[in-house]
Amino acid sequence: MASWNDYNDAQSNPNLIPKGTVVRVRLTIRPGGFDDPSQGWTGGFATRGSTGAVYLNGEFTVLEGPYAKRKIFTLIGLYSPKGPEWAGMGRSFLRGMLNSARGISDKDVSPQAQAARRIVGFADLEGLEFLAKIEHGTDAGGETKNEIRMAVTPGHRDYPKTMVRTAAPVGNAPPAYAPPAQSYAPPAHTPPPAAPAMQQGAFPIPAQQTAPSADTRPTWAR
Repeated sequence: MASWNDYNDAQSNPNLIPKGTVVRVRLTIRPGGFDDPSQGWTGGFATRGSTGAVYLNGEFTVLEGPYAKRKIFTLIGLYSPKGPEWAGMGRSFLRGMLNSARGISDKDVSPQAQAARRIVGFADLEGLEFLAKIEHGTDAGGETKNEIRMAVTPGHRDYPKTMVRTAAPVGNAPPAYAPPAQSYAPPAHTPPPAAPAMQQGAFPIPAQQTAPSADTRPTWAR
């Protein structure tokens, strides 16, 4: 037990999560209002800094365990005028996040896995839950802070016991990710029934004329 009058072993920043801790987090992107449709950056999610660098301002909330509700802030690089390295790190981080969230091995190159690593826009990342490994960085004032630079993916020893998965695994393998089904499917066209065959020599009886019914199709289908 620590001595009441000796504070050398006291933690300097009690809000820090220990480095290397694996936690399940949810991503929220703090919008910066910067769009570049030529790059696919729409919806105002990206932020453009004073140096010209473009990034996603990530807010990661710990979902469970002793550090539940803690928030960690980390930038996800999209572009840097200094070169492609920062954007490459950002792409690698996002790939890991998708692998972790959707239960995909990083070595899986099947069409299903490749489809699961694609997004339509940054809005698809909102609310993404995955496993993250806590790192320590330094803020603008030189103080130590928590950061997230990598996701923990299937194959890591902590993945099965920490990540809450939606489907039961087969053996020790993580469940395969199934893309969500489309919410709307257009109705199949049904051809009109064929007219009944007439006996030879019979005279066809004209159908009874009725008032046309109101068009009940939706506006987009008329």
